[in-house]
Amino acid sequence: MTAPRADVRAAIDRSNLRGLPAPSVQQLMTSSSRVRIAARATILPEGGSKPHFDLLLDGLVRIQVSARDGRMWTVRYCRPGDLMGAATLYAPVERPFSVQAISDAELLRFSPDVVRRRADRDPAVARALLTETSERVMGFIGEFSGQAFATVRERVAHHLLDLALDETGTGALVAAVSQQAIAEAVGSVREVVVRALRELRDAGAIETGRGGIVLTDPARLVEFSGLGWNRGS
Repeated sequence: MTAPRADVRAAIDRSNLRGLPAPSVQQLMTSSSRVRIAARATILPEGGSKPHFDLLLDGLVRIQVSARDGRMWTVRYCRPGDLMGAATLYAPVERPFSVQAISDAELLRFSPDVVRRRADRDPAVARALLTETSERVMGFIGEFSGQAFATVRERVAHHLLDLALDETGTGALVAAVSQQAIAEAVGSVREVVVRALRELRDAGAIETGRGGIVLTDPARLVEFSGLGWNRGS
């Protein structure tokens, strides 16, 4: 079997597959494919019960749930090295979330049938899937409980920290996101988010502009988020 490409190997080394022996990884990759996704495109829509298991190689992806009134709530951000869909491998229920690329993204799409067969035969693969699923369950519980009791300002600060990337190459953290997108992500409305952003800007934690929101003092923003650096994910 051909060894994984460097970017795949790097992503695996950051994921819960990192402890697997090379032969196990190569067997998991049987029938896998690389998929490129354009920014703002939906990778997987809400609904449907088809299983999937993907490894993000490049870009930024978000997982969202929706309300009956059309509002969207981001419950997870995925960066290179993150796995997506482990729970769908063994849960034949309608998918209660959608997956969308925020930036241009590329992922490695595993064959669910191959992954399940390898898990049946290889305890190390089964353990990796259990670890991944357990982390996701705990992460989602932490996300929902944190959001349920957080103020809008705390949710906005948390959202900006999750979203910020070094877009400039200088180390400056920038969240290239609109006020409306923030409102959808935190489950609020634009007018309330505008007030929260003004408070964060007045406190010196952020600067706003056409290119996005610059995190001028990330540590201060962590204080406003009420969640701290060691929050589970």
